[in-house]
Amino acid sequence: MVWASSETVLGLPFDSPPAFAPIDESHPPRPETSYALSKLVGETLAAQLSRQHGIPFVGLRISNIMEPADFATFPSWQDDPARRRWNLWGYVDARDVAQAVRLGLDADIQGAEICIIAAADTCMRMDSATLLQREFPTVNVKRALTGRETLLAIDRARSLLGYEPSVSWLTQD
Repeated sequence: MVWASSETVLGLPFDSPPAFAPIDESHPPRPETSYALSKLVGETLAAQLSRQHGIPFVGLRISNIMEPADFATFPSWQDDPARRRWNLWGYVDARDVAQAVRLGLDADIQGAEICIIAAADTCMRMDSATLLQREFPTVNVKRALTGRETLLAIDRARSLLGYEPSVSWLTQD
């Protein structure tokens, strides 16, 4: 079973710094809203149902879903990174979400798994290390950052599902 969890489980909106960046699935859950709490309850329920009945589950912690027309708004916040810091400048194209769902259905999953689903880059032109330094100077950076790479780590989705985002707002079709 594949279902939509949410990046909000991680502590969005980030009014205070996350525990570390890039955030991955090991980041402590910090639901700030009833919506986020309901997604965390869903993840917990999936783990229990899988344990009790052997049903494989994949929960997708999906970032801010965008349609191609939405990319036209991205230039409007480039001068003010604080406007999009609430989710570490994450986004994902709807077509990549569909790809993740399909891959999740085909994956050989045992138990209940969680994967962050985001674009490979941020919604900003500024590089990710600079964004973090400007907006969250005290956050623990777990590893060196390359260019504009996402701060919502998709490594687990890549390794577990074979997920590879195909759309960037800067080069979309």
